[in-house]
Amino acid sequence: MRSFRIGSLFGIPIKLDLTFLLVLPLFAYLIGSQIEEVAGLLNDGLTAGINIGAISAGLMPWVLGLTAAVGLFIGVILHELGHSLTAKRFGFPIDSITLWLFGGIAAFSEMPENWRQELTIAIAGPIVSVLLGVGSYALFSVIPASLSGARFVFGYLAILNIALAIFNMLPAFPMDGGRVLRALLARNQPYARATQQAASVGKLFAIVMGLFGLFSLNIILIGVAFFVFIAASSEAQQVTMKAAFQDITVSDIMTPVSDLHTVDPETTVAELLQRMFTERHTGYPVVENEALEGERLVGLVTLGDAREVVPVERDAYTVKDVMTTDLETITPDSDAMTAIERMQKHDIGRLLVVEDDDLVGLISRTDVMTALDIAQQSGASALSGRPRTAN
Repeated sequence: MRSFRIGSLFGIPIKLDLTFLLVLPLFAYLIGSQIEEVAGLLNDGLTAGINIGAISAGLMPWVLGLTAAVGLFIGVILHELGHSLTAKRFGFPIDSITLWLFGGIAAFSEMPENWRQELTIAIAGPIVSVLLGVGSYALFSVIPASLSGARFVFGYLAILNIALAIFNMLPAFPMDGGRVLRALLARNQPYARATQQAASVGKLFAIVMGLFGLFSLNIILIGVAFFVFIAASSEAQQVTMKAAFQDITVSDIMTPVSDLHTVDPETTVAELLQRMFTERHTGYPVVENEALEGERLVGLVTLGDAREVVPVERDAYTVKDVMTTDLETITPDSDAMTAIERMQKHDIGRLLVVEDDDLVGLISRTDVMTALDIAQQSGASALSGRPRTAN
C-alpha cells in the first residue's frame, strides 16, 4: 500500500492509503443517495422522529453522507487503536495504523504467540466498536428532535459501529473473530497448527462471502472476501515457515562460499549471460582479486541487471557497469527467518552472507524453499544438526 502519514495517536503513526481517498467519497455518496431509506429505517427501528424532507433537501444528503462517512472511519481508527494500545500493554510495538480501501489495519512488528494475549488483543477492537455504538446511541437519544441531521448521523453511526463489531467477530481469519478462533485453538495445540486450522476456516468464510457478494453484485464484499483469502493464506504460510525454521540459522541453509559461483567485475555482460545459461544461475557475487588481500566482495549482479543492456551492446559493457554495489548482507549466525523477512522487505531474491567483511556464503529464495520442504518432511533437526527444543 502507498500511504502518507497524517498524524499520530499515543505515539502510533496514523496513515492514509491512497485507496482511502477513493473509498471515502464512495461511502459518502452511498449514504447520501440512500438517506431517505436509511432515515425511514431509523424512524421505524429507533423511533428517531427524523424529518426526512429536511435532510433530503438540496445538498443536505451529501453533507450528512460525508459527515457520517468521516464518523465511520474515525470509528475504524479507534477500533484499530483498541487493538494497538492493548498490544502495546503486552510489550508489542506497533508500526502504524493505516486507513485503506477496506477499513483499517494495525501493523504489528511482531504477532503474539501466547493465546491469552492474542485473545485479549483481538477482542479489544470489537469492544471499542460496541462502546462507540453505545456512545453514539446515547448522543442520538439526547439530541433534540428538531436537529434531524444530527440525529440521523448519530443514529446511523450507532447501528454501523455495532454492525462493524459483529462483522469483525466472524471467524474469518485474519479478521478479529478469526484471531479469537486461533487463540482458542492454540490453548492445547501448537501455534502453527492452530494458525493453519484458523486460516482454513477463514478461507472458507472468504469463499462464502465472495459468492454472496457475487450474487448480490456487492463489489465491496467481493473485495473483502478476496483480501481475507489472500491474507489468511499469507499469514498461515509465514507462521508455518517460522515454526519450521525455529532454531535454524543462516549458516544451516546457505550455500557456502566454497560452492558459490562468482564472477569478475571485468567480465562482459555477454559472457555473464552465457554463464547464466550454462550454469543455470540468475545471480552472482562479484569478487575482485587483489594481490595482498585475495578475493574482495565488490558487488552482486543478477539476470535483471544484465537484461538492462541491449543485446548489441553486451560485449561493450562489463559486470562492473551493471552490478549492484549497495549490498544487502546478513551474518551466518542470524536466524533463518530474519533472512526471509529481509528478502521480503526489500523484494530481493538473495542475500550475501558476510562475516568480518568476508564473504562466507549466499542464501537465496531457492535455498529457503528447499530447506522449508526438508524441514516440513523430516523436522528442522535435519537442517541444523541440533535437537529441537521442546515447547
